[in-house]
Amino acid sequence: MSRLLQIAGLVLGLIGLVLQFAITMPASMAAGRGLFGSVVFYFSFFTILTNIGAVLVHISLLSSTGYAWLPAFAGSRMRAGVAVSITLVSIVYATVLARLWQPQGLFLLCDVLLHYAAPILFVVWWLVSGADGRTRWSDISWWVLYPVAYLAYVLARAPLAGEVPYPFLDIAHNGIGSVAIAALAITLLFLVISVVAILADHALARLRTAGAG
Repeated sequence: MSRLLQIAGLVLGLIGLVLQFAITMPASMAAGRGLFGSVVFYFSFFTILTNIGAVLVHISLLSSTGYAWLPAFAGSRMRAGVAVSITLVSIVYATVLARLWQPQGLFLLCDVLLHYAAPILFVVWWLVSGADGRTRWSDISWWVLYPVAYLAYVLARAPLAGEVPYPFLDIAHNGIGSVAIAALAITLLFLVISVVAILADHALARLRTAGAG
């Protein structure tokens, strides 16, 4: 069951990432960006980066040599951190971003794969076998560095690129106050998910220990 979930998550994640790249590049270049700018634009989305992290976790555990070349992504606390981040991806998209546009065709397929299918498979896999009770409360301080660093990057890039990946982070149009509130709300949501993940990790580990006994 665990391996099947991982394989399915890996396949859907890779399909979504590759397909999104394939359709984003020509659309981005048609919008006036150069080749390099289009690549940077693609990798400027939290969704893309987080799904890449999930794919790397799957590869590190499915590959017979995974621990040798991707040890950081094979660790239990990294697995939990990715589960937290990819849960954030799904929640923010479903509650905020999905209402802002109506993708069609391959764009819709990518949306479903990267915001729902791959994230759900990853979280289900983590709950089934990825959680092992090794997370610590101090891990939250490390996990939160990822969205904070991402926010810093987006805001630093915005005046240079003249764009942001997500409209709620656009200071030029929304004002710094609105962006600050949005960033704070998402950070708080991330922290709540982190707390739930640690509680779930410890609870599931105790259940497995009791079941084994």
